[in-house]
Amino acid sequence: MTDNYTPPRVWTWDKANGGEFANINRPIAGPTHEKELPVGKHPLQLYSLATPNGQKVTIMLEELLEAGKDAEYDAWLIRINEGDQFGSGFVAVNPNSKIPALMDHGASPPRRVFESGSILIYLAEKFGAFLPADPAKRTETLNWLFWQMGSAPLLGGGFGHFFAYAPEKFEYPINRYAMEVKRQLDVLDRHLTDNDYMAGDEYTIADIAIWPWYGGVVLDRAYGAAEFLDAQSYRNVLRWAKQIDARPAVKRGRMVNKVNGPLEEQLHERHDASDFLTRTQDRLEGTA
Repeated sequence: MTDNYTPPRVWTWDKANGGEFANINRPIAGPTHEKELPVGKHPLQLYSLATPNGQKVTIMLEELLEAGKDAEYDAWLIRINEGDQFGSGFVAVNPNSKIPALMDHGASPPRRVFESGSILIYLAEKFGAFLPADPAKRTETLNWLFWQMGSAPLLGGGFGHFFAYAPEKFEYPINRYAMEVKRQLDVLDRHLTDNDYMAGDEYTIADIAIWPWYGGVVLDRAYGAAEFLDAQSYRNVLRWAKQIDARPAVKRGRMVNKVNGPLEEQLHERHDASDFLTRTQDRLEGTA
């Protein structure tokens, strides 16, 4: 950096902070406009976007369906770049105005669930899947789930922001966060040397939580940073990431509420299993 910055005694919000999401960032909470959320035909109503945090929940729901659980759901698109998360209906479900947010209308009264980790635990306990009953395995699963919740903000909000989204490139923050992300990848790589999955030999919500973030990096789907981070050197993480990527439910879950990439991989809303065959954007737009 060429200019030194002296912080004021009291910070004030007098301009956008720059970067790709500057138009929706603000230092206050609460709704900006009145807008009710739609409600579909299934008990589970998801309001989300296919960011890594959003993918956690759609992958979980598709895995539950793949396992034969009665977890049918409606997934509604929340365009965060347009401020949908600040509508009054969404804020009522998640006062933090972040995706994903879930309403369970099968509960009486209907129950809101927000924060992706909380949603994963809620669904795992509701349907009795992907969270081991054995106390030792359950604890290990939750260890890694909460590892992800604490670590990923340094990957996304730290490294991802300064490497891919900030209006200017600065050496200090990129180096600072690249060092931390590589440390995290090394943590995963060492653990996965002796474990097929995060909690041992069993696929759990820990894998479902970690894969969209760190699998996305090593598979070169996040920030265009795989080469920069030498992702190929984390061989155990790459093996694990490819193993999960091949799961049919993961392939479907990645598509739900997706608004970028190939049109055949975008399913903006999901209300029925048949939507994957009939309502992807290539079919809706009539393109090959």
